[in-house]
Amino acid sequence: MDTRTLEELLDTLGEPVLRVLAAPAGLTTPVTEVLLYDAGAPFPRRAPGALLLAVGARAGDIGALARDAAQARMAGLVVRDRDGQPDTVAAAQAHGLALLAVDEDAAWHHVHLLLASAVGSRPGPAGGGAAFGDLFALANAVAAAVGGATVVEDARQRILAYSTVPGQAVDEARRQSILGRQVPSSPENTEQYRALFAAPGPLRLAALDGDELPRLAVAIRAGGETLGSMWVVDDGRLGRDAEAALTQGASTAALLLLRARASEELSRHLTSDLLRRLLEGTADPAGAGHRLGLAAGTPVRVAAFALDSAVSAPDGEQTALRLLDLVRLQCEARYGRHACVLVDGHVYALLPVTGERGGERHRRLAEDIVRRAGQALRVPVRAGLGDVVPDLAAVRDSRDDADLVLRVLGPDEDVAAATDVRARVTLLRLRELIGEQRALTAGAWREVLAYDAEHGTEYARTLVCWLDSGCDMARAAKLLAVHPNTCRYRVRQAQQHLGIDLDDPDERLVLWLQLRTLGGLRGSPATGAARSAGPDRTSR
Repeated sequence: MDTRTLEELLDTLGEPVLRVLAAPAGLTTPVTEVLLYDAGAPFPRRAPGALLLAVGARAGDIGALARDAAQARMAGLVVRDRDGQPDTVAAAQAHGLALLAVDEDAAWHHVHLLLASAVGSRPGPAGGGAAFGDLFALANAVAAAVGGATVVEDARQRILAYSTVPGQAVDEARRQSILGRQVPSSPENTEQYRALFAAPGPLRLAALDGDELPRLAVAIRAGGETLGSMWVVDDGRLGRDAEAALTQGASTAALLLLRARASEELSRHLTSDLLRRLLEGTADPAGAGHRLGLAAGTPVRVAAFALDSAVSAPDGEQTALRLLDLVRLQCEARYGRHACVLVDGHVYALLPVTGERGGERHRRLAEDIVRRAGQALRVPVRAGLGDVVPDLAAVRDSRDDADLVLRVLGPDEDVAAATDVRARVTLLRLRELIGEQRALTAGAWREVLAYDAEHGTEYARTLVCWLDSGCDMARAAKLLAVHPNTCRYRVRQAQQHLGIDLDDPDERLVLWLQLRTLGGLRGSPATGAARSAGPDRTSR
């Protein structure tokens, strides 16, 4: 059973909402549910892992309450936070129960809502935790009350739950919908949904073909929002109060769907915050892996997505949030339980490496997101993939890689991995390292740039092109779009005027490195036709 621990609850809510007074069994104790104590009702005989809210209990009642809770195998008690309650703490410790305290002024119903949401917030395969399990129980209850097989759908016609009451009539359309967990799309179906969502209450719908049975359906609403619908197969034997029972069932379904939504949002918030701390290096990798559903030793990588800084979005903050939603949707569709977070304008996604071709799938995912985001947001989006790291302990390194990839992407590049731009990333890191050391910034490169600025020459760029070309004068001249003799003349003049010893391989290496990193020069093709004459004595 996928449960949460006391430690995770404390991470979720923390002080001042929740405070630990005693934890004799440790903070790894699992918590399965949250119960309200009712002095007028029978005490539960078995409630393994439950947290009991001591509503209305006085200090003198806690001893007996702790005894009964321990016999029911509960995880702990939640009491009002009063100064100086050693007897209460002693009673909890004596029975091996955790004792948690909430603020004296906290409303019990609010505490129950927070704790219940936190306990049910762990993402599961269905994406909705305990709330969706309750929907199956509700579907069975409605089917028994109405007299027909029942399904619960969301607003997108996806099957969330269905009844399993024996002996009730079903048809092939219901079987196929349940197998595919999705109602097939057709013009006839679309028209029925349009009529259903416009109706104020239950609606009887005719069969769409001779092999189907009619339906009784009702929209599931909360306020003015349509959350989904509930459908019952009508074989002609529905109860007389079927519509009333279905209406009541839809009301309960609305509460469960709202609870599922709140649980999902809380879960996303928790995983986003956890990823943020992983990226900063402040989260415990082992605990984070368990909460993210990653087995120990699972290789991962970080993907970073950002709006193109060269193009200004109309509303940058809102556009970045929309990008977060889009990245999250695409990642969850492929990996299920997942973590995405927006930090300083960049959207980061944690991608597990599964299978031998996991890296290729990550690239295709990034390319797909960039393409979709560009179309949806009408702003170019770029993506950088960090290196694959062996486990969550090295996630920060992968995040640093992804950030550097975004910084070195060329104007015509929108997706790249760290391995694709390793040389550029290395030069960028060298530039930052050299720039921090005064001794490493000194050298002939400054004199070359200063001479060019004063005399209008192009010695610096010529030297970079020549060095980039492996000291091949013909290749350098092609990059500069000049005659080789012109290139040769410039190199000779630079040596003569600035005293550079280009015969020394160490000096060539340092000059090239400083011009490329600190000067920001590179040997890129120049525009204009190459000269065909001899040495250009006027072009310096």
